[in-house]
Amino acid sequence: MRSTDETRDRIRQRLEAIAAGGRVDRPATAWGRVEQAEPVPDPGDDDPGLHAPEWLTEQAAPARPRLSPGRGGVMALAAVALVAAVIGGLMAWRDRPVARAVEPVPVVSTESPGQQGDAPTPAPTPAEPAAAPPPAELVVSVVGLVRTAGLVHLPAGARIADALAAAGGARDGADLLGLNLAQRLSDGDQVLVGLAPRDGEPVTVGSATIGAGPAAAGTARPPGQAAPGRVNLNTATEAELDGLPGVGPVTAAAITAWRQANGRFTDVEQLGEVDGIGPARLEKLRALVAV
Repeated sequence: MRSTDETRDRIRQRLEAIAAGGRVDRPATAWGRVEQAEPVPDPGDDDPGLHAPEWLTEQAAPARPRLSPGRGGVMALAAVALVAAVIGGLMAWRDRPVARAVEPVPVVSTESPGQQGDAPTPAPTPAEPAAAPPPAELVVSVVGLVRTAGLVHLPAGARIADALAAAGGARDGADLLGLNLAQRLSDGDQVLVGLAPRDGEPVTVGSATIGAGPAAAGTARPPGQAAPGRVNLNTATEAELDGLPGVGPVTAAAITAWRQANGRFTDVEQLGEVDGIGPARLEKLRALVAV
């Protein structure tokens, strides 16, 4: 047992020396001499733990020599790299995108059978003639119970009262109630001054103003007679007035009441003074009535 412990101590010392890179010093004897180490007995295979590890007995493999390409090898590698770069550049240049002009696309138009051919050009619309400027002087005919019947020359914007004054004024017994003395005149108008009726007698020849427009062309109508298809505001009954569009029994009675209070209508515009007739209704009745 003692020899086994000594053997282990020696092995431990040897291992420590190998690990430290030194050599194991053998203990000196009391006489100053180095004793020769006794051989380590081989205990055999009975105690496998006493064997030294394999890594202690193996020898280190010799280091492999490094490959040195040398100057020629370096030049060969540089040449190979240059060739590879040239080949890569050629391939990139060959595969570059090339701009190409786009061919024009033909325009295809679809037309129905009814639209084939040239469309007819609309005829130019004739320009409307410009309205003639109002004349600077009016020529008006004044006839009837006036002192000087005939043509009178009046400035633009003159009224019936101006025409009567230019004709010397009205004679005695003239019907001035049938005239709207404030009415403006137009070039070519005619002012007829009639005879005022006596009390209880019918009107024989009343006063009237005949315009020079298209409605006045042709044969002159007797005073008090409305145009064909129109209702005379001065002679119509309530039943006739009730037949007008937009005029009921109440409005018809208001028209006759105005006529009794103010006398004859001298202008269609006077309908606007009747209760129940506003601008819109007056515009509708303008072409259906006369004075």
